[in-house]
Amino acid sequence: MRPWRRPTLVRRVMAALGMAFLLVWGMLLGYEYIQFKHESDQNSGMQKIGAALYAALIRLERPEQVQTAVATTAIWLNQVRHDANKLPDDLVFELRDRAGHLVYSSSAAGSRPPARLARQAGHGAYWIYQRDAPDWSLRIAEPKPERSDTLGGLGRGLIPYLLISLPCVVLPLWLAVHQGLRPLRLLAERIAARQHDDLSPIGMDPKYSELRPLVAAFEDLLAKLRSKAQRERAFIQDAAHELRTPMAVISTQAHVIARAADPAQRQQAQEHLNLAIARASHLTRQLLELATLDEMEPATFATVDVADIVRQLLAQQVPGVLARRMDLSLDAPDTLRWPVEVAAFQSIVTNLLDNSLRYVPLGGCVLVRLRSDETALILSFADDGPGIPEDQREHIFERFYRGRGHDTPGSGLGLAIVRQAAARAGGSVRIISGLHGKGCGVEVRLRSFR
Repeated sequence: MRPWRRPTLVRRVMAALGMAFLLVWGMLLGYEYIQFKHESDQNSGMQKIGAALYAALIRLERPEQVQTAVATTAIWLNQVRHDANKLPDDLVFELRDRAGHLVYSSSAAGSRPPARLARQAGHGAYWIYQRDAPDWSLRIAEPKPERSDTLGGLGRGLIPYLLISLPCVVLPLWLAVHQGLRPLRLLAERIAARQHDDLSPIGMDPKYSELRPLVAAFEDLLAKLRSKAQRERAFIQDAAHELRTPMAVISTQAHVIARAADPAQRQQAQEHLNLAIARASHLTRQLLELATLDEMEPATFATVDVADIVRQLLAQQVPGVLARRMDLSLDAPDTLRWPVEVAAFQSIVTNLLDNSLRYVPLGGCVLVRLRSDETALILSFADDGPGIPEDQREHIFERFYRGRGHDTPGSGLGLAIVRQAAARAGGSVRIISGLHGKGCGVEVRLRSFR
């Protein structure tokens, strides 16, 4: 689109002003037409002209004076009508003597106006005023204008006033808009002058209250971006720190295996190496999973049997459950169809189950419940393990936070992944009570999008 054709606020305001002037012109035209129509229906103008002329004529004694007065009045009033350019045709004045003979007529047709006036007056084409004196009779006829002629004349009469007032309104309004947009231009210049990685506050306090929400929203956006950048830097640092330990173990045990002469020592190093590789693999998988949740497109929901998904994921962990002699049970309906983002839901179940199997001691119990109400799908994992101290519960969903008081290896990402996956579905996560008066549980609520 060419620059001069692009819409701008100034052009929009000017266009709105033009439309406002047209609206005002139309309303004034309607008002004047109604007033004109009202006065015409009452014939008040004709009555005033006729009464004033009659009052002047009865003071004259000679017929010549009366005829001259009528002729002068006719010429003057018709000239006024021509100058106003609002009313069609001329007023027709007739003066007759006592015997009814025509003494004067303003019509150029001579003796024809009396017959014409009488004929057309019956058809409503003229307003007629007639007044008789002892020695003469006065008749005034005014043509009735057509509606189009009346509106045209009134409209043309209003145009000069609108043209005079237009610059008086446009100039102050243009100055107000131009100056009012100056803070926006200043804001745009400050943003354009920034480096691509500059997320510092703008530091701008516009004096117009209408612009303050915009600046405040932009400052809030910059604050969120700064916070996100800080979290990403902290995440990278924590990830590097977490990966450094298993990588160091892998390096050390690989050297031991390469140099150990004792088979028992080599076997022990191999076991340590496998554990370090498994830990590094688990951490890498969770890091990728968390990064995927952060960068995924908006959630796409599909209505699936969530009860069947939970059963399948629990079945995959049966060997580990049997090896730890744990009691893993599921309380769920046979079928429960619910709209979820399948990948995010599977991630929630997998990480909650992994946490339960990792932190619940041998022979412990884990109860999985799945149900729904009118507004949400509710998934909970409860165990009888060591639980989470009250002072640590507010931090348990933070990334890389593993808590204190235990030596179980882990990455501290499981519950962070659960919270992130639930948030994508507009859900929430909270800590609940465990089993048999000990342990703890996690409840996930995913609201319905049906």
